[in-house]
Amino acid sequence: MCELLGMSANVPTDICFSFSGLMQRGGATGPHKDGWGIAFYEDRGCRAFHDPTPSANSPLAQLVSQWPIKSDVVISHIRQANVGRVSLENTQPYQRELWGRPWTVAHNGQIPEVLTWQLGGFTPIGTSDSEHAACWLLGQLRLVFVNRPSTAELAHFFKSRCDELAKLGVFNLLASDGDELICYCTTKLHWITRRAPFGEAKLSDADLQIDFGTETTPNDVVSVVATQPLTSNEVWHALAPNQLVVFKHGELVFQSQN
Repeated sequence: MCELLGMSANVPTDICFSFSGLMQRGGATGPHKDGWGIAFYEDRGCRAFHDPTPSANSPLAQLVSQWPIKSDVVISHIRQANVGRVSLENTQPYQRELWGRPWTVAHNGQIPEVLTWQLGGFTPIGTSDSEHAACWLLGQLRLVFVNRPSTAELAHFFKSRCDELAKLGVFNLLASDGDELICYCTTKLHWITRRAPFGEAKLSDADLQIDFGTETTPNDVVSVVATQPLTSNEVWHALAPNQLVVFKHGELVFQSQN
């Protein structure tokens, strides 16, 4: 299995604190040592880093954890390989252009049967079932919508297609083009929204804590999504099986019933 991390904020925000916890699970406090990646959205662009080595001892991951890149949406993934060899091309998250926007998709789980599905328009570079699923999803999205749809239309589309993929096995997903953060759960996915009055948070996987009150303004809203809660002193919300949620500018704007 792999682990996911996502962020949606109403102002450009860095994810150094949360990523510092996640990276430890890539070979130190967790077994997800087969590569990692992260994508930061900035305006219409996206800055991405990938490394097929364990994040816990990756110099590049250390740089990312200390470099306060300000972003509205972030998607990160640490890998425990199941389908596809350990390599750069099989390292998530995956990206493709659609409607002039860089779409980012990250998947946690195993759905090897998806490798037999026909794709429409997007071709995998690597050999993982996750990338095949990402290409299928984005191909379906382009087939259904000529232009970029509304938030509600995106939510209903991803819910229906993710439900199809979830029939094949474990399918936890984060996806975005820099506007909404789309999250789908079959097994484990948790979220938390931080807003004023901000307090202190302590990481579960590293000896690190932060007082968000000294790092934010009263108007900031930041939501973080992770496979497992990253902090030990905050209340995280667990998604139900087959539930989809969407965050926009840090706010929860869509939540399916299951």
